[in-house]
Amino acid sequence: MSIRLIVGLGNPGPEYEPTRHNAGFWLVDNLANSLPGCRLQREARFNGLVAKTTIAGNELWLLEPLTFMNRSGLSVGQLARFYKIEPGEVLVVHDELDLAPGVAKLKKGGSSGGHNGLKDITAALGTQDYWRLRLGIGHPRSLNSQQQVADYVLHRPRKEEQVLIEEAIEKSLRVLPLAIDGKFDAATMQLHTV
Repeated sequence: MSIRLIVGLGNPGPEYEPTRHNAGFWLVDNLANSLPGCRLQREARFNGLVAKTTIAGNELWLLEPLTFMNRSGLSVGQLARFYKIEPGEVLVVHDELDLAPGVAKLKKGGSSGGHNGLKDITAALGTQDYWRLRLGIGHPRSLNSQQQVADYVLHRPRKEEQVLIEEAIEKSLRVLPLAIDGKFDAATMQLHTV
């Protein structure tokens, strides 16, 4: 089974653009910008920015929900149902507190780990059985910070963290054609190898 929909998670609006919670948007923006003629455009019926493209010979959709993070499932569910995309053909790209900046991991299924965007997508798709590309942003505890998680994810990364997150995005973009083509083992091995 190949990937037919890549969803980047984030919050809409310029005030959220540079925040850790928007790492999923950053990857999808980079992907769209790297593809000739690929432009994300507002699509009201899917409550998001949408683009149709081809990678590795596979036709796929790119989506950035324009709902807030905790309502991401609305957008994902609408597009997946309309184009008859199965949950196993969906790849959700999101920020991950449990991974350090610079680390990216690919996995299928599992819990939401407290991520409200994933919770809502799971509810909309009726299953946890979809792919996730987890971009590490670190956790305030690992920085010996008392900052609340909700506050931490809604702030911009420190300069050194930003560089590491961008490196993880670049590495992820290099393995995406394998995942899109259904070669998940090869994509995972390449991505998880330091």
